[in-house]
Amino acid sequence: MRAGRLRHRVKIQQPTTAQDPNTGEQVPGWSDVATVWASVDPFSVREFVDAGAEQSSVSARVLMRYRSDVTAAMRLSWRGKVYNIHGVLPDPDSGLEWLTLPVSQGVDDGN
Repeated sequence: MRAGRLRHRVKIQQPTTAQDPNTGEQVPGWSDVATVWASVDPFSVREFVDAGAEQSSVSARVLMRYRSDVTAAMRLSWRGKVYNIHGVLPDPDSGLEWLTLPVSQGVDDGN
């Protein structure tokens, strides 16, 4: 993959929990894992499986260099928006050059 395509700075975030100093309660949040160069291609596709029994909405495709630590449990932050990762697809040749991530716009909980 040519480096010129990777023109967007994207933050990879993972779920975390922290203890609230006032109540001692475990509070869910997100922490940054890395900031990477990526290609973000927004689009909108809706798939409906079995007449609405299962719905998924994909709003962008993100291409980045291969990282072994990226999972679908993580999310991306780009241009102030949060994107949930729906899958991690390695490149078809070696599987170790780049990743394709289908993502949808999620909810920013302020962390």
